[in-house]
Amino acid sequence: MKLILTHDVQGLGQAGEIVEVKDGYGRNYLVPRGYATAWTKGGQKQVDQIAESRRKRAIASLEEAHALRDSLQGKTLTITKTAGDNGRLFGAVSNAEIAQVATEGTGKVVDRRQITVPTPIKSTGSYKATVKLHDDVFATLNLDVVALKTKKK
Repeated sequence: MKLILTHDVQGLGQAGEIVEVKDGYGRNYLVPRGYATAWTKGGQKQVDQIAESRRKRAIASLEEAHALRDSLQGKTLTITKTAGDNGRLFGAVSNAEIAQVATEGTGKVVDRRQITVPTPIKSTGSYKATVKLHDDVFATLNLDVVALKTKKK
């Protein structure tokens, strides 16, 4: 089955690529979740639109990516969330929250879609996350998740 990826799929390809997959994988997983659409003759226009939007989001030059990587890797970012007495968070830390803290810490925009966390962050402690800044440039973020101090009644 020939498909056009609409989102990045790990192990398969990036948004805008045309891939050949087994029928069941495409029909039962990729298409229903919106990760891909069926290839048609008019599909090339959609591929071009996806590539254009990716170019707009991407960091323009390799030098900017290296500068942002250097500023991110030197810092430990602190995320404050409400937690129970045992350190378990009420909810998980999202990529959007990590991106917001990274953007505030560096003064440069960090895209939440480029952040990868190996396991969901559901308790307080120290964690690592990876940010893809450019095709060849990755930054490792050090995250400290701390409990929000609340007053007891």
